[in-house]
Amino acid sequence: MKFEYDIIVVGAGHAGCEAAAAAARMGSQTLLITMDMTKFANMSCNPAVGGVAKVQIVREIDALGGRMAEITDRSTLQFRMLNRSKGAAMWSPRAQCDKQQFSLTWRHELENMNNLALWQDSAVRLIIENQQVKGIKTALGVEFHSQAVILTNGTFLNGLMHIGRAQTTGGRAGDPASYGLSEQLRELGFEVGRMKTGTPARIDGRSIDFSRLELQYGDENPEKFSYNPDIQPVDHQLPCYLVYTSLSVHETLRTGFADSPLFNGTIQGIGPRYCPSIEDKLRTFADKEQHQLFLEPEGRGTHEYYLNGFSSSLPWQVQVEALQQIEGFENVRIYRPGYAIEYDYFPPTQLVHTLETKLIRNLYFAGQINGTTGYEEAGAQGLIAGANAHLKIHHREPLVLRRDQAYIGVLIDDLVTKGVDEPYRMFTSRAEYRILLRQDNADLRLTPLGYRAGMVSERQYRRVEEKQEKIDTLVSFINKTSISPVEINPYLEKIPSPLLTQKRKLIDLILRNGVTIKGVAVHFPALSILLEGQKYTSEQIEGAEILLKYSGYIEREKQVAEKLHRLENIRIHPDFDFHTLTSLSIEARQKLSHIRPATIGQASRIPGVSPADINVLLVYFGR
Repeated sequence: MKFEYDIIVVGAGHAGCEAAAAAARMGSQTLLITMDMTKFANMSCNPAVGGVAKVQIVREIDALGGRMAEITDRSTLQFRMLNRSKGAAMWSPRAQCDKQQFSLTWRHELENMNNLALWQDSAVRLIIENQQVKGIKTALGVEFHSQAVILTNGTFLNGLMHIGRAQTTGGRAGDPASYGLSEQLRELGFEVGRMKTGTPARIDGRSIDFSRLELQYGDENPEKFSYNPDIQPVDHQLPCYLVYTSLSVHETLRTGFADSPLFNGTIQGIGPRYCPSIEDKLRTFADKEQHQLFLEPEGRGTHEYYLNGFSSSLPWQVQVEALQQIEGFENVRIYRPGYAIEYDYFPPTQLVHTLETKLIRNLYFAGQINGTTGYEEAGAQGLIAGANAHLKIHHREPLVLRRDQAYIGVLIDDLVTKGVDEPYRMFTSRAEYRILLRQDNADLRLTPLGYRAGMVSERQYRRVEEKQEKIDTLVSFINKTSISPVEINPYLEKIPSPLLTQKRKLIDLILRNGVTIKGVAVHFPALSILLEGQKYTSEQIEGAEILLKYSGYIEREKQVAEKLHRLENIRIHPDFDFHTLTSLSIEARQKLSHIRPATIGQASRIPGVSPADINVLLVYFGR
C-alpha cells in the first residue's frame, strides 16, 4: 500500500476519470479518490454524449488520448448525426448511452491502467505548505501525499437537494455530500459561490403506453465518436420517443409553484439558462400551449427511462400528477422524482490556463467546481488538468490550447478570462473559428500536440499522420486532374447538375452542391483506382471533401487567427501593477488586476476592457 503519489485526483466523475487517466497514461504515479467505486463517470443527468458544440469537445478529447469517445462508442444505444443538412462545421453526432455500461466500461479502463491506484473515501482537507499543496486528508483519517492535487468534486461540495419544500443533503440522489474542502479553501482566500442544477423524474417504462408515443429512430448507418478504427459503430439501436406537454399538464404544474424552491426563495444558487426546469419554461414561455419532451432509455437491461426536458424541483405529488396528464403516461410510475441540487463552485477566474489555481501552487480545479455544466465540458477540463499537473511536476512546458486550435481552448479561455455568471455550457457561437474547429478534423488539429506532450500513443499518432497524407494526396489529385464531359455527364444528369461542354478541372465539379467525391469516383476510373488502391476510408474521403468545399472560408479564418496571434505573443509580466497605468480606465485597471491576463490577447477578451485600453497596453508592452 502506497501513501505517496505524484498526483492525487479527488472525485471520479467525468472530469476526475479523464484527469486520472491522463496523468497515469503520461507516467505519473496517480491516486484517484472517490466516495463510490460503483459510479465512475456516472451519468447523473441525461444519459447521452455529444450534440451541437459538445461533439467537438468529445472528439478533441479523443484526439488528445482521452477516453470519453471510445467509452461512449462501447456503450451507445442510439446514434444520430444532428444538423447534417447544414454545413460541415455544424454537423453534430449525438449518442444515447447505456448508463450502467458507460460507468462499468470506465471502471474497467481505470482498474486496468498502469500507474493508477484507487481509494474509496471522501477528501476533507488539503495538506498545504508554503502556499503549495502537498496532499490530502480523508474522512477516514488517512493522509496521502503528492506533488499535485486535482479537485473534481462535481456537485458534491456542500450539496443540498430540493424536492418542493423538502430538503436533504447530498451530492446526487443516493449519495452523501462532501464537507470540509470548501470551508478550507474559503479560509485560504478563495472566492466561493453557489450554483444550481436539476434533473427530471426517472420513469418506469413498464407503465408507459409506447403505442401512443412518436418514435424517434437512430441513423440508418450510424457512425461513432472515436477515431480509433478498432472501435465499431453500434449495431443494434434502441428507439427514443417524442412526447408533448399540454395545457392540462401546465395547469397541474402551476398548482405546485407556491412550494417551488425556485420561486419561493429557498434556492439561492444560479441555475443553467439553457437547460431550464419545466417550471422555469412555464414562467418564461407562458404563452406556449405545449413543450416537446424526449423519452430516452437509460440502458439495455433496465426499464428506466429519462424524460428529457422535464427537469423539476416541484413537490413529488405534483410531478406525478402532471406526468399522468401526458398522452401515454396515464398510468405512469416513477422510480424517483426530479429534484434540484445546490452546490459550491469556485469562480474560474481564480485559475490560469493550465487550470492551476493562482493562490495555491500545484492545485488544479476541473469540472463543475469551475462553474461548468455537461459531461463533455467536465471531461475536457479533467484531461487538461491531468496533463498539466504531470507536465509541471516533470518541469515540462504546459499544454495550453488556443481558441483557434480547439473548442477546449475556447472553453478554458472563457472560464479563466471571463468567468461565469451561470453554469457554463459550450455553444458553437462561443467559438470565433468554427470552420477551423470542425468535429471531423479534431485528430488532425490536436493529435500531434498530444503526441509531443506524451498523451498520445505512437500508434495513434502514426495513424493520424497516414490520414493527413492520404487527404493531402486526394486533394492534390482533385486540384490537378481534369475530367471530360463524356466521363462525368451521366453522373451530372442523375444529380441533377449542369452538364459539362468541355474538359474541366475535377475541383470545379467537387465545389458544386450535391457533387461528392464518391459519386464522381463511380464514373471516373482514375479517381476510383486511387481510392481503392490506397484503401481510403469514408472518414478520409469526407475530410478531403470538406477541405475542398470550404477552402475559401478555411483560409479566411486562418488569416484572421494569424493576425490575432500577434496579441497572444505579447506577454504581460505576472506581477505587473496595472494601477500604475493611469491611461487605463478605472474599470480596466480593476478587471486586469483581478484576472491578471498572461498576454495582451487574453486581456482583450476580458469584459470591461475596451479597445482603447488595449491600445494603452500595446503602447506600453509592445514598444
